[in-house]
Amino acid sequence: MNLESKIATRQSYGEALVEIGEINENIVVLDADLAGATNTNKFKEKFPERFFDMGIAEQDMLATAAGLATCGKIPFASTFAVFAAGRAYDQIRNSICYPKLNVKICATHAGITVGEDGATHQMIEDINLMRGMPNMLVLSTSDEIQTKWAVKEISKYKGPTYLRLARHKVPTIYDENTQFELGKGIQIGDGTDGTVIATGVTVAEALKAKEELEKRNINIRVLDIFTIKPIDKELIIKCAKETKKIITVEDHNIIGGLGSAVCEVLSENYPTKVIRMGIEDVFGKSGKAEELIKYFKIDKDAIMEKVEE
Repeated sequence: MNLESKIATRQSYGEALVEIGEINENIVVLDADLAGATNTNKFKEKFPERFFDMGIAEQDMLATAAGLATCGKIPFASTFAVFAAGRAYDQIRNSICYPKLNVKICATHAGITVGEDGATHQMIEDINLMRGMPNMLVLSTSDEIQTKWAVKEISKYKGPTYLRLARHKVPTIYDENTQFELGKGIQIGDGTDGTVIATGVTVAEALKAKEELEKRNINIRVLDIFTIKPIDKELIIKCAKETKKIITVEDHNIIGGLGSAVCEVLSENYPTKVIRMGIEDVFGKSGKAEELIKYFKIDKDAIMEKVEE
């Protein structure tokens, strides 16, 4: 993990859009008056004829994306997660998922790490909403390398997709040679004292905790579950069998998110106690991302404390 190199996954998303746009002329991008924030402006500059600014009309944007998909285009529709998953839920459900259309919903600024925008803009329910819909593929990426891979991969995948991205800058965890696969998690380390299962921005926090715990002779492994749905059942069950403790950590409500998904897997296949770390069914607060990660106890220190309990 390169702590010196910190890049927001939304930035990597914007760069990857340009790369796939050069390869596939059927890629089109839609945004809801937030191209500078979502980084889709990079695609707009390169391919203005394939970029559509729909204005502050997220429901219209998603319905239009559905229409473009019926014509053979591969639409990538972007806005903040609170607007994509929340305001346009009905359009996603009935106009995209029900007919199983090839629309990529790439939502930035997810979780409490949006920071100073406060509770109204801190979307902590989107994984819950999106994974509950039939036909939806749900991804939550943890660094720039993984994000660029995900954008390229979902451009080839046929079907509705929700890609969760963050405003918060995160360390580079992987290198260009890392092999990813949809529906499969990444196991980092072979420690048996515990497994910390993380997604998105919390993967870096879990890895920082892993490094610190090793100095105390406590050896854990970290699972990066970047595909929330379908989730890697085999890897989760394997780690529950091999380690003493299972902890999940996410920048999301503990209800309905990664922790709930892991509990569903284990309760049905290998009953295990799971400690869920995340936003404990409350709304967020305004503050700097680093302060909020600490306040809501999803930082490395909080993870270390849970492992050592």
